[in-house]
Formats: sequence, structure tokens, C-alpha cells
Amino acid sequence: MKIITWNINGYRSITGQSKRKANLDLPQNILFDFIERENPDIICLQETKSEPSQIAPDLVAPPGYLPFYNWSKVKKGYSGVVTFTKIKPNNVVTDIGIEKFDLEGRIVQTEFDDYILLNVYFPNGTSGRERVDYKLEFYDTIFNYTNKLRDKGKKIIMTGDYNTAHHEIDLARPKENQKTSGFLPEEREKLDWMAENGWLDTFRLFNTEGGYYTWWDQVTRARERNVGWRIDYFWTTEDLKNKVNNSYHIDAQYGSDHCPVVLELN
Repeated sequence: MKIITWNINGYRSITGQSKRKANLDLPQNILFDFIERENPDIICLQETKSEPSQIAPDLVAPPGYLPFYNWSKVKKGYSGVVTFTKIKPNNVVTDIGIEKFDLEGRIVQTEFDDYILLNVYFPNGTSGRERVDYKLEFYDTIFNYTNKLRDKGKKIIMTGDYNTAHHEIDLARPKENQKTSGFLPEEREKLDWMAENGWLDTFRLFNTEGGYYTWWDQVTRARERNVGWRIDYFWTTEDLKNKVNNSYHIDAQYGSDHCPVVLELN
């Protein structure tokens, strides 16, 4: 089984819908071309900035996939996630029971026979302390929520854009970013908590070296110099460790300021 996560930074842009509306000829559908080539069983997308009513009918889902969307109810063109799956889930959940988080459309939970898959777009804290606090509370809420699932014996994969680099090895310039949201000590402690409480950062099971990132600043053209951050992850509960075959980045794939991350399971 192959699962992919990707922050696409705008669904209508990466599928070519924006260019189509501007009457530009033959817009490229980068996303569907990528999905056709990689052929994942499931793909989780974040920062879609769209709800289904805003998407052209032929672009709502790639051929052969069931779509499960969640989107911001407080601001259009903001946040949003979607999970495309070839496998019909037993159940789908898009709320975690806290209104101020649910309104921003940050989660799609799909439940299958052997595991639960959480597609999550964690908040960004770069716009000020209020959003950092919101982000930290969101982490705690997600942890409380998943703890209840684990208490019921559920195995969990939690993927998406965590908006936090865990260790110094996970960003190109750690010393310069000690006071930058995304690498604040209180943010990194949330990932410490995961590691200490039976969660596995699957990429680090196979690669312990630096220089591997999933996000680069577009304004400074940081991708050309590989000055990036690793903030997109597949974390699984420890009881899935023996099912994990591989986890890696597709850093040659463009179309967003993030690159896709892959989890392969047996």
C-alpha cells in the first residue's frame, strides 16, 4: 500500500482551474498528472484553499478515487484538506468536537479495517503570538483526541503539514530560526511528546541524515539552494511499525512550495 501526503498550496491552482478561468490555453493539471504517475492507494492533501462547490466538476476528484473534503467555514480561500482514496473507508470524520478548530477545516479522518488515517493541516503560527497559542492548543486537542482512539485499541497514521521542524537536522538554518514559529521550543516539545508517547516519525526510520526538507520559501527561491524545512510528516502509532516498509520525499516534484511525502506499508 502507498499513501502520499502533500501540502499543495491551492487546489484550484495546482489542477489548472485558475488558469482555465483566465482563458489560458491548455492549463496543466499538475496534481492529477502526479497522481496518475505515482498511483497511490490514498493521497492526503492540505492547504487546498477550496471547497467542492468552488471546484469544476471534472476536477473534484482524480479518476478512480473517492473524495473526502473539509474546508474553512470562517474564511474562503483558506486552510482546507482533502483525502482521495481508492479504498472505501468504513467511516469518515471531519470534526474533533472543538468549534474554533473545526470551523477552520483542518482534518479528514478516514477509518479502515486495520487502521485510522488522519489527514491534518496543523495551524501556522507565523502571524503572531495569538496564532502560536492557537497552534499549541490545536496540537494538544489532537493529542487528546487520538489518545481516546488509542485507548480503544485503534492503530493510527497521522499525516500532513505539522508546520513544525522537530530537530535541528530538520531545517537548513536552525540557529537563525530559534525564535521563529515553526521551530520554537514550545512547538518542538509537541513533537517530543509524540516521540515519547508511542508515535514514530516514519521518515527517520529510514533516513537519519540532514539536508532532506519538505518546504522551501518561494519568495527567496530557497528551493534552488535547498534551504528548507522538514515540516510534513507521516507519524504512526508504534503498533504499526512492523507494517512500515519505507517513507521518503519526492523532492523533485514541483507545483507547490512543499514536496510530497510517501509512506509504503505492507
